[in-house]
Amino acid sequence: MGDGGRLWIYEPPSVLIRVSNKLMHLRPATPADIPVMMNLGNHSATASHWSREQYDRIFGAEPPRRLALVIEEAVGLQGFLVAHEVATEWEIENIAIAGAARRRGLGTLLLGAFLDHARAQRASAVFLEVRESNHAARLLYEKWAFTESGRRADYYTRPQEDAIVYRLSLA
Repeated sequence: MGDGGRLWIYEPPSVLIRVSNKLMHLRPATPADIPVMMNLGNHSATASHWSREQYDRIFGAEPPRRLALVIEEAVGLQGFLVAHEVATEWEIENIAIAGAARRRGLGTLLLGAFLDHARAQRASAVFLEVRESNHAARLLYEKWAFTESGRRADYYTRPQEDAIVYRLSLA
């Protein structure tokens, strides 16, 4: 059962996938993944740099309901995505891919698995913010039919930068 007595309609995936001749495991994150997720996030110039407490909240019982997916290979975690549900909408809160694993389609795999989950939960829309300068991520979101719906001035720090708000209608 999900939070508030709601049943999960679709369980998050746990699948093995071959990417660039390497076997990858896409699965729901566990609390044991937090240290590596923190490391990936903190070493990414574009991911949100969260505290340990923020990562711990992913697995807490308090609303909002969250989904965290990781993708790993034999050498360890290569990326993650965290999102939360509010009413009938989902917001992607954080996504990071290890530097050496970028440009291999891992972000596409994580985003696709998350969108499958959001659709199965009958979500009406998905939102996210992205750094204006993060052209690779913006292209990825636009490839999945996200459209620019706004701007948050000076949303990011280190360095200070605007966020572009993207929305994908699922209804």
